[in-house]
Amino acid sequence: MTETRFSGQTAIITGGESGIGRSTAVLMAEWGAKVYLTDIRQLPENTARYQELGISRSTGDVREEAVLQQLVDRAVAETGRLDLLVNNAGVGMVKPVTEVTEEDWDFCMGVNLKGAFFGCKHAIRQMLKGDGGSIVNVASNAGLLPRAHDPLYSTSKQAVVGMTKSLALCHAKDRIRINAVCPGPVGETGMMDADIEKADDSDQFIHDVIHASPGAAAWNRMITPEEVAESIAWLCSDAALMVTGTMLAIDGGKSLGVPPAS
Repeated sequence: MTETRFSGQTAIITGGESGIGRSTAVLMAEWGAKVYLTDIRQLPENTARYQELGISRSTGDVREEAVLQQLVDRAVAETGRLDLLVNNAGVGMVKPVTEVTEEDWDFCMGVNLKGAFFGCKHAIRQMLKGDGGSIVNVASNAGLLPRAHDPLYSTSKQAVVGMTKSLALCHAKDRIRINAVCPGPVGETGMMDADIEKADDSDQFIHDVIHASPGAAAWNRMITPEEVAESIAWLCSDAALMVTGTMLAIDGGKSLGVPPAS
């Protein structure tokens, strides 16, 4: 039986060419949504599948508010509505605070926080004209539990968590639900692939990443983008109609605290 839970709905996804964004775009389109996505670049390997699913693609930098406004305006002009937004675009930043430059700050906070904030702004404007909608911000377990090795990234994701709660509280009365997922460690993403490539010993790095999460260690693998996409889709669906302001940790228990010795 074909899944149709998003039939007739319009969805926007940022960072939709790879990793969690790509998996979410495909899943939502398979479930009936008309999907519009943007990313900093388009990957040729997605072309055939995206055309098959009727996914509309554009390129743009989410640090520019105009890119997000134009994306929302286009989706509404072509479909007459906006139901779902997934603020997925994100970048990592592994540096001690003593080495973080102003340029690093502007880049990391611009993509991770500014892009999500202005995505919400323009989506909410449209959702207020209809019967509400659902927004999911992709944060990180670093938004729940600060990490020593990437203080700037952790700050950006904790800010996304705070923003999600604030906007959820503001707009619950408008039938606009705003939640966040807090994943990690997720494999097969641009961010993880870049970290693996930079590691002196990639095998040891992968082992350490997996074993920092008790659940990932138990299964001896990273979380998949598809697993995160399924959670995003649930939060966007009517099955989660009374869920708003929630931070859903998809991290194998990594953000719970210090695990028992193995």
